[in-house]
Amino acid sequence: MNVRRQRISGIAMAATAALGLGTLTACSGASAAGNTDRFDVVASFYPMAFLAERIGGDHVHVTSLTQPGQEPHDLEISARQTAQLQESDAVLYLKNLQPSVDDAVAQSEVKTKIDAASLTSLEKHGNEVGGHAAEHDDHANEELSGLDPHIWLDPVRYAQVAEGVGKAFEKADPDHAADYRANTAALVKRLDALNTEFRTGLAHTATKVFVTTHAAFGYLAERYGLTEEAINGLDPESEPSAARVKELEKMAKADGVTTVFYETLVSDKTAKTIASDAGLSTDVLDPIEGITDKSRGKDYFSVQQANLKALQKALGAK
Repeated sequence: MNVRRQRISGIAMAATAALGLGTLTACSGASAAGNTDRFDVVASFYPMAFLAERIGGDHVHVTSLTQPGQEPHDLEISARQTAQLQESDAVLYLKNLQPSVDDAVAQSEVKTKIDAASLTSLEKHGNEVGGHAAEHDDHANEELSGLDPHIWLDPVRYAQVAEGVGKAFEKADPDHAADYRANTAALVKRLDALNTEFRTGLAHTATKVFVTTHAAFGYLAERYGLTEEAINGLDPESEPSAARVKELEKMAKADGVTTVFYETLVSDKTAKTIASDAGLSTDVLDPIEGITDKSRGKDYFSVQQANLKALQKALGAK
């Protein structure tokens, strides 16, 4: 499913082109994507870059195509970024999330192309996802019922992707295969522990239904027996219909929903309007598409733990 959005403005595009490829942590360094003395990996956005850095360690130089704070679906990569992509040793991306990245990767001659979507199973998700979605009318249209790309929010699927990335790194850079294997095992072990935290932390709750502005949490909902009701389906910036808003308000009352969740990279206006009309609270549930100063944590794990706490509070965990 190609999630196409209204593209970023010309000014923002110019700024992105001027900045070139955004770097991540100390591991990323300040040099261009290619021609370093390490294994050069271009990652499409934060969840891919996080995997590359954790698995690659000191042996990799990771560069992200998406600037911190930029909504990744909006990305239109620059000519400079495309050129730097060509110079890299590997590219790690999630097909169908960022169409401009897909196009650039398809046209590039990068030897190692790692598509995270091919390393785990994807499902179709629309506005309603999870345990009792069938009890509600199906209002998801064809555009919103494509394959959901948000696999990284499910620790189990993310671990499967990590294992695939590790094997790809081993094959592409065999001199450091042992370290990649060890780093992958450590990352998978920690993701397994995170899965256990979510499973036990959400096992007993007053309600199993939560409302979000963006249908990013379908895999997470299914994993832990919850139901996600999304205001905007897979597109966080679309406007919900009046009928959808009315339906959500009715559902919230029937299912004991207390909170409307919004995310850090998209306006909270819709969430606050619906919450106000329905007498509900608002809180952040972060899809971890990028880490900024507004994030409730410094990396994937700390933000996921903040997400768990927010869900426990909203669902009335016992």
